[in-house]
Amino acid sequence: MTEAYVFEPERRDLAMVAREMFNRKNTNVAGGNISVKITAPETIDFGNVHIKKGHDYIIMTPTFMSEAWYGKLSGAQILVVDLATGEQIDGVGRLTREINMHIEAYEANPGIKVVYHSHAEESMFWATIGQDMPNVTEITAVNQDLGKIKCLPYREACSKELADQVHSSLSALGNQALTNIFLLNSHGVLITCTDLHEATRILETVEWNAKIAYQETIFKSLGLIKDYQSCGTSTTAFLD
Repeated sequence: MTEAYVFEPERRDLAMVAREMFNRKNTNVAGGNISVKITAPETIDFGNVHIKKGHDYIIMTPTFMSEAWYGKLSGAQILVVDLATGEQIDGVGRLTREINMHIEAYEANPGIKVVYHSHAEESMFWATIGQDMPNVTEITAVNQDLGKIKCLPYREACSKELADQVHSSLSALGNQALTNIFLLNSHGVLITCTDLHEATRILETVEWNAKIAYQETIFKSLGLIKDYQSCGTSTTAFLD
């Protein structure tokens, strides 16, 4: 085997995405974490690491990704976790306490391949007031078909209650959970997806939507527009 560590390309890619998430101010030094599910295509023995063919693993950013390293991670710092047991089997660093939320998200729908959590600034406005975000931009409402950008009721960060709530909320969505974003009340956003780079696109576009929706809300309150504007019409269709 020529790779320096197991799942090297995928771990390098995740490290790059995490770095860009921090650099683009889509999270802050208070945290953020990303994981990707990988079904092992073959059996791999590398040092003390044993990967079983057909078994599910997640690769995941370590705790203090933002506080300690400002998102500047190497591929070797990305952790490898046995999804069935939650055991860390490789990677430099320690698991975040939010691993329970990631695992329960994957358990909610086996088609979910990415769980992406951040403290994105514009979206945090809607999350901290505990209100669903109006979905008004074409790319979020139509192209990505995100539907209502729902804010979940408050549960303490890293708690079993929050993980359970995420599980039940995703389970209720069925296959819509494969491309979804929730606001976590007072905590941030949670994206579930089938592709890491698509999850990044969702976060970027929802951040723009969050700012525009805020501005439209101000215009509505001032009486300058009657309703939210989206795709050339005054409508609430994309809010449901």
